[in-house]
Amino acid sequence: MLPHPILIDIDSTNVDSAPCCGINDPAHPGLLEKRRWLKAHLKLGLRAKILVDDDGKPCGYIEYLPGEYAWRRVDASGYMFIHCIWNHSRRNRGKGWASAMVKACVSDARVAGMSGVAVMTRKGPWLAGSALFAANGFRRVDIAPPDYELWAVKLKAHAPNPTFRDGFDAKTTRLSDELTIVRSAQCPYIAKFAAEISQSAQQKYGIAPQVLNLRSARDAQNAPTPYAVFSILSRGSVLADHQISRIRFHNIMRSEITESRRSSMVLVHGLRHPSLKTEN
Repeated sequence: MLPHPILIDIDSTNVDSAPCCGINDPAHPGLLEKRRWLKAHLKLGLRAKILVDDDGKPCGYIEYLPGEYAWRRVDASGYMFIHCIWNHSRRNRGKGWASAMVKACVSDARVAGMSGVAVMTRKGPWLAGSALFAANGFRRVDIAPPDYELWAVKLKAHAPNPTFRDGFDAKTTRLSDELTIVRSAQCPYIAKFAAEISQSAQQKYGIAPQVLNLRSARDAQNAPTPYAVFSILSRGSVLADHQISRIRFHNIMRSEITESRRSSMVLVHGLRHPSLKTEN
């Protein structure tokens, strides 16, 4: 029989010493930001748990809080909302421990008298896939482009479903700068990515990006992408809707520059771009 996982709550007594998201460097700037963020949100009902294996080693993490304070572009009032869930130890996968973390969240939501539990999923990076939640009684209640899904399990049968907030296009078109980085402290890895991309934009492309720091759940719920807590935009178009590396940023910029040059050549030579339709 497999040993039961141990879940350790992060609270005001251990928040400055507890491991977080696999970061081991105590001076990591993202970790310091994250701990300040955790302290502020513990007062708002946030629960964060570290998964510890049978050898006493941290191997996973789950974080959730009342939906009113969710740092995603969602309306999830009345629901407990899962920001992230992570089993980062390969040798401890397949033991049902991720399900144990989900069940702990559902139990906390039930004790708190909430309507249910909601979570955002996607096939891409930085969010869990939907299979874990489907296996634990969740069902899909909403979708948002390009591949985001909102899943929920109800504890009150007649509670309204959580939803994505609409208006993504209107929000992005208002960000008309050459390059805008939207960042937050909700994920400790964001600090490194945002700093490296900002530096690269200035050094390699001569662009001083506008950096928008999300400072509240309200800011996040009105961010230009569903994931909310990190994105890169250029002249109203989304270049990245989640954390990316410096190398990935360079690849995106090269692609954007190439496309821009192609468009300029079309205009200079008076040629019609194949994708443009002639109006009758």
